[in-house]
Amino acid sequence: MVTFPIDMFLPGSDLAPLTARKREFYNGLTRWKSDFARAAPGENPMLAVEAASYEEALTQANNLLITSLWGDGLPLWPATRERVDWILRGTVIPRTHKLGKFPPRGGITTVESCAIALAMAGGRPEYLPVLVAAVEACFDPTTNFEQLQAASGGAFPVIIVNGPIAKQIRLNSGFGCLGPDPQRPAGASIGRALRLMQQNLGGALPGTGTMANYGGVRATNVVFAEDEDGLPEGWATHATERHGYAPGANSVSLMFANGMTNIRRRGAKKETPEEDTVNGLWRIADFMRTPNLAGLNGWEQGTPGMLLIPRVVAQTMAHLGWSKAKIREFLWENSKIPMAQMKRAGGPAWIEIDANPVTRASLRLDPWPITMKPENIVLIVAGGSHPTNSYWLQGYSPRVIGRDIRVPESFDALLKQADRDLGCGDEACLI
Repeated sequence: MVTFPIDMFLPGSDLAPLTARKREFYNGLTRWKSDFARAAPGENPMLAVEAASYEEALTQANNLLITSLWGDGLPLWPATRERVDWILRGTVIPRTHKLGKFPPRGGITTVESCAIALAMAGGRPEYLPVLVAAVEACFDPTTNFEQLQAASGGAFPVIIVNGPIAKQIRLNSGFGCLGPDPQRPAGASIGRALRLMQQNLGGALPGTGTMANYGGVRATNVVFAEDEDGLPEGWATHATERHGYAPGANSVSLMFANGMTNIRRRGAKKETPEEDTVNGLWRIADFMRTPNLAGLNGWEQGTPGMLLIPRVVAQTMAHLGWSKAKIREFLWENSKIPMAQMKRAGGPAWIEIDANPVTRASLRLDPWPITMKPENIVLIVAGGSHPTNSYWLQGYSPRVIGRDIRVPESFDALLKQADRDLGCGDEACLI
C-alpha cells in the first residue's frame, strides 16, 4: 500500500508528491507477492481455545476473532470443524471447489469458505445454496465488485430471492423483510455471512480495504424474498422478468445499493384510488429526481435503484390499469433532471469523465434521465400488506446479476430438521 495525506486529493492540490514517489508504485506492481497466492485452500491450521468452561471458551474464541480482525463486532459462532461439516450438508458442490478471488484483496474463495462464514454468522445448512449463488453473482466480472468493495461510496450487496426455496428456508418477503425477524432468520444470517467474507477474504476493513466514509449501512447486507404470492395477476416475478428464469425456479438476483429511504406513498385524506396512486408515484419520482449521480456507473445497463411496493399497493394499481412497465415509464419520465439543475450541482463533470461513451453521450439530453431506459429501474413487490409506505434503495450498480440456486438431494431432510429445531415454518404456524 502506498499512502498519501488526503490534502493531496482535494481540489486545487499539488500532485507533485505523487510523481516523486512513482517508484513505490512500480515496485508494488512488480515485486509484491500475495499471501493468499502462496496458501492453498484448506491448508490453514485449526486454532485451539482451551478454558475451564464452555462459556469461557466461547468468550475466548470471540475475543480471538475480534483481535484478529475476523469479526464484525457482534458475537460469533466459532467455525468448528463439526459445525462447518454440518453446514456443508447444504450443497451439492465439493467443499474445495473454487468460486473465485474475493476482491479487492483476492482471497481464494471456496464453497468451504462460504460454509465457514455461514457458521460464524449463525446460519444453517439450508441457507448455504443461497449464499453460494450470491457469492457467484458477486464474482460476475460485470458487477465492478472490486471497485465497489474498495470505494468511498459505501456500496452493499442486495440479494433478492425467487422461487420456492424462499419459503422453505423462512426468508422474509412481508412485514419487516429488510430487518431482523426471529420467525424468519435466514436473511440476516446469509447477509451477515456475505459481509464477513467481504471483510475476511476481500479485506474490506474500514479505512484500509474499504474507504467507505460511512460504511455499508448494514452489518447483514440485504437479503429478502420477493412476495410472489402477492403479485397481481399477469405480473411476472423479478427473476423471470429481469433474468428469464422459468416461473418456480430458485434463483438469486444481485444489485448494489449505497442508501435507502422510506417514501410516504399514500395520501392522508379521502383521495380516490386514482388520485392516491398518482400522488404516490409523483412523490417517488420527485425523490428520484436528484443530481446525486450515485447510479452513474450503471446508467446504461445497471440500475439507478430498487423500488419496493407492498402487495396491497401493487394489486390496487394493477386493478387501475398500472402494469410494471407503465409504473417504470412514469417514474423514468418524471424523474428526469433539467440540465440547468445538473450544471448547478456540477453533474456534467462527473458524466464527462465516465468511462462509458454511452453515458458520456447522455450529456446531450435535456432533461437528463437518471438511467438510459425505464427497464433499468428495479421494481419489486415485497413488504407487509400495508399501503402507506414504499421503499427506495439507491442504486450503485453497473449490472443486475442473476444466478440459479442449486440444492442437494438431501434438501428435504434438512428442511425437516429445521422444523424440528426451529418449530414449524409454515405460514399457519407463524405468529
